[in-house]
Amino acid sequence: MPLNNDQFFHRIPKVELHLHLEGAIPHDTLWELCQKYGGDAEVPSLEALVKRFQYIDFPHFIETWVWKNRFLREYEDFTFIAERIARDLASQNILYAEVFFSPPDFFRYGLETQKLTEAIRLGLSRVSEIDVSLIADVVRDFGPQMAAKTLCEVNEVQSLGVIGIGLGGSEQDYPPELFAEVFEDARNFGLHTTAHAGEAAGADSIWGAIRHLRPERIGHGMRAYEDEILLDTLVKNRLPLEICPISNVCTGVICRIEDHPVHDYFTRGILVTINTDDPKMFGSSLALEYQTLTQSCGFSKADIRTLVENAVHASWLCEDKKHKLAEKIFNDPAWKSE
Repeated sequence: MPLNNDQFFHRIPKVELHLHLEGAIPHDTLWELCQKYGGDAEVPSLEALVKRFQYIDFPHFIETWVWKNRFLREYEDFTFIAERIARDLASQNILYAEVFFSPPDFFRYGLETQKLTEAIRLGLSRVSEIDVSLIADVVRDFGPQMAAKTLCEVNEVQSLGVIGIGLGGSEQDYPPELFAEVFEDARNFGLHTTAHAGEAAGADSIWGAIRHLRPERIGHGMRAYEDEILLDTLVKNRLPLEICPISNVCTGVICRIEDHPVHDYFTRGILVTINTDDPKMFGSSLALEYQTLTQSCGFSKADIRTLVENAVHASWLCEDKKHKLAEKIFNDPAWKSE
């Protein structure tokens, strides 16, 4: 019997490359943490907590991100959320994910990068149904010196599945060139690199990331449409974009999903991957992202298969593991049940 769209997108095996651990905490899990630390008068119930995740613009989203992080103060909190998040992802048939975590956000609570990473890995290790690699976000808001410190600490725990660094935060206030040395050092440590660009700032930010940071992927890159030469460069260099459509609407980067340039990028030949960014802060899931692309952005189910292939290709797995993952994904009978 053919599957309806909801079932199809949920059941197909999937890969995610742009997912923030702290933005993927299931609501009931975050509510438990809120209660652990005395609650908040603004969120007297789980329903109020869910409503808190609505944003006027991108700076308001960052403000909400900081507010949420107040309820992550101890290493055991990260073990707790990591396990819950991994179970949630596995329940969506996401087989592999590369997940950002943000050590600098938690220095204020005296949490050390190495022990924080250990705590996260402990939680992830309790869920065997999904393979999760970690990307340390050096968080541009804390400046290049803190980013360099975080990088050195992250280098000590690569054995815990930390495979790269990213650069998130307030893109509009901290240009990429400030972090050029950090990214060069990361490469020398054998780490992969990605940078948020073209989200809260425009095409110049993407150019800055490409020229100064030389990342292997661009996080978001949504505003590349502002520069035709940039679009041609992305096509020519096959530089993967970690596109997060629903996130872009929720943070006000674009007004309507129907206006999102993702389909144009895809048809031009840009290596597009689809991701959720902060799914529990946006009421999203990877299945919903794919369903939305077919309903509102002109994608076919065959295109969705290509997007999943793109994600495998753009992942930082070794070639042998990529091949095995692709075989497992595309031999799944769910693809034949549409």
